[in-house]
Amino acid sequence: MPYWSLYLKELGFDAQAIGELIAIILATKIIAPNIWGWIGDHTGRHIALVRLSSLLSVLCFLGVFLGNSYLWLALVFTAFSFFWNAALPQFEAATFAHLGTQSHRYSHIRLWGSIGFIITVVLFGWLFQYVTITLLPIFLIGLFAGIWLTSLLVPEKATAQLSVSSESFFKIVKRPSNIALFLICFLMQASHGPYYTFYSIYLEDYGYSRDLIGQLWALGVIAEVGAFLVMHRLLMRFRLRDLLIISLGLSAIRWLLIGYYVESLAILLFAQLMHAASFGLYHGVMMQSIRQTFADCHQGRAQALYSSLSFGAGGALGSLISGYTWESAGAQVSYLWAALICGIAVWISWQWVGRDAP
Repeated sequence: MPYWSLYLKELGFDAQAIGELIAIILATKIIAPNIWGWIGDHTGRHIALVRLSSLLSVLCFLGVFLGNSYLWLALVFTAFSFFWNAALPQFEAATFAHLGTQSHRYSHIRLWGSIGFIITVVLFGWLFQYVTITLLPIFLIGLFAGIWLTSLLVPEKATAQLSVSSESFFKIVKRPSNIALFLICFLMQASHGPYYTFYSIYLEDYGYSRDLIGQLWALGVIAEVGAFLVMHRLLMRFRLRDLLIISLGLSAIRWLLIGYYVESLAILLFAQLMHAASFGLYHGVMMQSIRQTFADCHQGRAQALYSSLSFGAGGALGSLISGYTWESAGAQVSYLWAALICGIAVWISWQWVGRDAP
């Protein structure tokens, strides 16, 4: 994500087209995870689905080497992301199945994904100082193939059914507090639209080197790792609702700092450290909320719904809106509406989250 928008810009696409193409990748999360989540819960073979979807995503991504027109890339991204977006929710469910009664240790496993991101984004930032960014798909296909190969090493573990529920999955989802929770997920990820889609382009326009841009992305994820390391302690001391409100409020401040103080490296550094709240704290809270709300037999679909509503619908809408506002209204306006969305999410959290928990 940090370099894909730069790659599309190098191919000659404008901000609107970039926003639309990235939105396609995210939009398939609205449907794909729910289909695969239903299959995962009914078969209990989450890792088998990860292996299959990872392999098919590799094969579909090869299509980027066959053409670079807008229509062709839109078709390739749709096919690729339908399978790519299926893998992560199933791996989340498999992780909780392996953890069993020790679900509080989730963040200590999840942080390794963040470490992988840090290494990759710093390495790519340095690399693209010396080679053309049009080589990005070659590096990505190697990473995607690596994901499929390592998935073959992860043992399958059927969900232990440590908790069961007499309620249907949809009855649990329809509780007002759970509707509010998933609405917050949608809004939170939508607010990330200007950041995930245009942050690298924004910094490059202000004269920051790609090496430094990669380091700034990495700093944010380093802060995220710090949040994961202390997450289990925070969960023991604070209510999930309070932690959620804190993460949303700090996210709003972060977007304002990036939007209005991009010329100050010191403020950008501080804003990137706030990624500890806008993703690390937020994601840890959501994982625990879903784990506590849904029984083991519903975990696959619950993780899929979280992914589809937040990273899917929310992320796609955020990318799409930012693509239209970036050139017409400017970067500052794009980050301003992102902050306002977080403010709305804070109000919903205060009014509705946790009010009708059983």
